[in-house]
Amino acid sequence: MVLMQAVILAAGRGTRMEELTTAVPKPMLVVDGRTLIEHKLDALPEEIQEVVLITGHLSDVIKTRYKGSYRGRALTYVDQGDLNGTAGALWAAQDVLKDRFLVLNGDDIFDSEDLKKCAEESSSWKLLVQQMPEMHRAGSVELDDNANIAAIIEGDLGVEPGLASTNMFALDTRLFSQPRVPKQEGSLEYGLPQTVVAAAKALGVRLEPVFTSDWIQVNAPGDLTKAAEILKKAKK
Repeated sequence: MVLMQAVILAAGRGTRMEELTTAVPKPMLVVDGRTLIEHKLDALPEEIQEVVLITGHLSDVIKTRYKGSYRGRALTYVDQGDLNGTAGALWAAQDVLKDRFLVLNGDDIFDSEDLKKCAEESSSWKLLVQQMPEMHRAGSVELDDNANIAAIIEGDLGVEPGLASTNMFALDTRLFSQPRVPKQEGSLEYGLPQTVVAAAKALGVRLEPVFTSDWIQVNAPGDLTKAAEILKKAKK
């Protein structure tokens, strides 16, 4: 077993959660008795020995709750001073990342078996993807003839079906040799999907899809109730 790290992006303001994130950051909202952060920490495979939490909005709430460890795993905190996108968040942690690592959004819920697959030793990079009946604002994943990921297109696709990016990546420190890519032309935010796709092409690294049907998105207040219902059904 090769040990690795995980990065949880937990700095955002969660504005779509409205008043729910006035006093607590979005990753600390509770679903089925556990915070969104705890759902991720509990799902991580045993290969993960250290978790790097990228914090920003109301960061003291997270630090006060978990301090330096969670169930035997070391927790390291990195503050994202400038909220300059998901690639900006990951770059804030580059000095504490050693080799291979997982990257997870602070709000969504992932299945433990999926994270285990993504953590398997490999020279390729990986992205967890899910077929969606309606894409809405999920990043649309395009595969090439070899079933590698060729592009991730962002934008509102409405009710079109497609292959969605969960933004849960398995990467390594080769990524930091490449420049960050803006989310879109002229944007002051750097997007992790855009950066990873460009870096994989530049470095000749395979960007491999890992398919799931168990990704739970939490974007708006109503998603908290939906997520709880899904988790309760899964326990039966």
